[in-house]
Amino acid sequence: MSEPETPPMLGSPEMEAQAHALVDMVIENAKQRLIEEEKEKEAEHQAQEAVMGTQKYGYYDYLMLEDKEDYAVKNITWPKAEEFDIKLGDEKINEFIKTWDYEGSWLYCIDFLQEEDHEYDKRYRYRVRWSIPTRRKPIPRATACVYFTIEVSKIKPKHFPVQVYYVFETNKLVHRPGQSRFREKWLKDIIESKIIAMEMVNF
Repeated sequence: MSEPETPPMLGSPEMEAQAHALVDMVIENAKQRLIEEEKEKEAEHQAQEAVMGTQKYGYYDYLMLEDKEDYAVKNITWPKAEEFDIKLGDEKINEFIKTWDYEGSWLYCIDFLQEEDHEYDKRYRYRVRWSIPTRRKPIPRATACVYFTIEVSKIKPKHFPVQVYYVFETNKLVHRPGQSRFREKWLKDIIESKIIAMEMVNF
């Protein structure tokens, strides 16, 4: 019998790759849905405009308006595609994290991981690593990571904002700013699961 495959360690490159792949899959699926629905949506909006005489909005404009109306979760103003660079992405992620509610004992650092060139966009990967150092243990036993992807479209107008997605380590749920409320418990659960896993390993 063949030995079972060893699952990737938490926080390992394999785990990061899985997080990136998950976000990519969600992005690609969303794009396919947009392509399939765009003609129908545009026709509907144009018909409404013809009757009501309202200002014309593009399909993506309607998506942004719906986001603002349907969600009251804190968010920030993300940069336009033409404004974006790696440093600004770091600054905006930091600004966005400051809208989260969490205890003051948490510390975090933001690392730029890589830039990926795709057919219709460029994707910039960042990692936010969280920990709770204490006087007794200034070097934490474990950390919790949140992985951000900032997508800069090659096909949308340059004045459109970048798209942002993020996932919590070990969690499959993909979040978008302004659409879900941060829970400090998510970070604690990640760290606790890592500590339990380490305690189960005998060296």
